[in-house]
Amino acid sequence: MGLFKFFSKEKKETLDKGLERTKSGVFEKITRALAGKKTIDEDFLDNLEEIFITSDVGVDTTLKIIDRLQKRVARDKYINTAELNRLLCEEITSLLAENDSDINSLNDFVLPEGGARPHVIMVVGVNGVGKTTTIGKLASHYKKAGYKVMLGAADTFRAAAVEQLDIWGERAGVPVIKQQLGSDPASVAFDTLQSAKANDIDLVIIDTAGRLHNKKGLMDELTKIKKVMQKIVPDAPHEVLLVLDGSTGQNAFEQARQFIAATQVNELAITKLDGTAKGGVVIGISDMFKIPVKYIGLGEGIDDLQVFDKTEFVKSLFGDK
Repeated sequence: MGLFKFFSKEKKETLDKGLERTKSGVFEKITRALAGKKTIDEDFLDNLEEIFITSDVGVDTTLKIIDRLQKRVARDKYINTAELNRLLCEEITSLLAENDSDINSLNDFVLPEGGARPHVIMVVGVNGVGKTTTIGKLASHYKKAGYKVMLGAADTFRAAAVEQLDIWGERAGVPVIKQQLGSDPASVAFDTLQSAKANDIDLVIIDTAGRLHNKKGLMDELTKIKKVMQKIVPDAPHEVLLVLDGSTGQNAFEQARQFIAATQVNELAITKLDGTAKGGVVIGISDMFKIPVKYIGLGEGIDDLQVFDKTEFVKSLFGDK
């Protein structure tokens, strides 16, 4: 299992197709804003600011990008639309790189070599964002990569969540550990890790409840799950993955804010980017919370989940059409 990421033609095509609505909206608006201009002026920068904000890049992140662009234009001298897109690619990629981590230097769906086994991912997020679907897709990808995978159905308060995880477990061909509806989520997590240890499982993915109405209750529940898991695997969970629905725009920012306050989120998955023109949310959330985006969802298929490549993502949005 190699350490270097290779972005294949097939993945690029999936990325381009998944971002088409955002790409078309942003690219065409920028082209119209530049029409008839020979240089970047205040009027164009005002239009560019509006374009980014309406794509849900976020106000603070938009202002950072505009400031960087102004400094580059003053230094490099603006030439044409293609040159502007190149500058945008470079500056936004550089902005995203400030929130980078080792997770983005690895090949697709590769677990850390020499790390604890089982490796544990705890997945959090509100109901309806594609959390269980993302878990199923992760399980499928990691199994195809040669790992033994197990799922834990710790969202015990919704029968639909357990049933859906069961369905995805069957699709991916991985076992699902579950208990009766209403069982203690921490007990499910404990049983899952105990079973994983006994069966030499490489990766455990734990689904958790998606309730946000009571942040203290959520925090207490997630803290208890962590403590119970650490009785089996001392440093679990190794990853706390927050799943956000990219199509909800600013609502995704608010969900991120609340979950990050409730637990130690260290990576993000942003789903449903194929159904929205607001894909700029990926840039804004990564910049605002300084937490790396690890996965992006680009469709309904089991293979339509990609490890996030910041360079390819930005190129897809601003590269040559």
